[in-house]
Amino acid sequence: MVICACGRTAVIRTSWSNINPGRRFYSCPITGSTCPFIDWLDPPMCQRAVAIIPGLLRGRSNIEHHLREMEQERARIRRRLYISWLGFALYVWFTKLG
Repeated sequence: MVICACGRTAVIRTSWSNINPGRRFYSCPITGSTCPFIDWLDPPMCQRAVAIIPGLLRGRSNIEHHLREMEQERARIRRRLYISWLGFALYVWFTKLG
């Protein structure tokens, strides 16, 4: 068990910086705490992994962003479709009455 400078049990977090992507470390359990960095849990990554992982993460973020945009567009198209169906139904209904 690793103890933080503030006396609490340290938690394991994951670094997503470009220098240490995916590397786990011990940290204060209080988010935003001013306690100093404690220690690394994982050994340093090889240079190849350090070079590749940030690009993969950016690619994934871009894909997720594009997917959110497509889902929003799908919702807009669905709303327009429902409105057109309602308009068509009202048109048919009023033409039969008149």
